[in-house]
Amino acid sequence: MSQHKVVLLLGSNLGDQKKNLQLALQKISEGGNFISQVSEFLTTEPVEFVSSNIFCNIASVIFTRLSPIQLLDFIKSIEIEMGRIKDSTALGGYSDRIIDIDIIKYNDLKFRSERLEIPHYKHLFERDFSKILLKDFI
Repeated sequence: MSQHKVVLLLGSNLGDQKKNLQLALQKISEGGNFISQVSEFLTTEPVEFVSSNIFCNIASVIFTRLSPIQLLDFIKSIEIEMGRIKDSTALGGYSDRIIDIDIIKYNDLKFRSERLEIPHYKHLFERDFSKILLKDFI
């Protein structure tokens, strides 16, 4: 089984954001994935919703044996374990969150399902903070 190169974006705007991001990376690693790169932390205003809580974001390159859907299920389980009850899709919009983990790229795969779109169009082309974080990873 081969390793797949994946780019992730992680964000948090509740609690100790940097600690949340570090814990999420630890859990990703403990799940059998190899983290090869992690960006600097970047603090940003919320995008597409109003909140008084500032976000802390990072990008990461990992290598995984998981398929895209297996990886999605795995990162969603980390979000739930860390206290995120509902994701943006279930809520019908964005809200404050203890952790958010998005799959941005998976090798050079183009994939679209009801639950997952790879590459992640908004982060690659629309969100300025994402472009800053991803500039050395894409």
